[in-house]
Amino acid sequence: MSSSSFAVISTGGRQVKVSPGEVVRVDRLGSAEGDSVTFDEVLLIGGEDGARVGSPNVAGASVTGKVLGDHRDRKVIVFKMKRRKGYRRTNGHRQTYTLVRIEEIRHGG
Repeated sequence: MSSSSFAVISTGGRQVKVSPGEVVRVDRLGSAEGDSVTFDEVLLIGGEDGARVGSPNVAGASVTGKVLGDHRDRKVIVFKMKRRKGYRRTNGHRQTYTLVRIEEIRHGG
């Protein structure tokens, strides 16, 4: 496909629209920095010549990328309270994510 192509992949229970050269955040993959990663669950491939929609995945399609590293998101405060009962709980959470640079979209057969 041309350089203006894009794909929608499924990773970590989410759908992410990606293009070659783009840096995307996905849920932590557990791969080391510099590793190559392949996403096989390609739901849609689009470009100037139209779009191919999978049912549920596009046959033979894959997206490859390079892992740039794992990072942690900003802290989210979780506060629970029941009024007039003296019940208050505070928790914090930092989600870990992986940065991936998309290198190639293969559209298969």
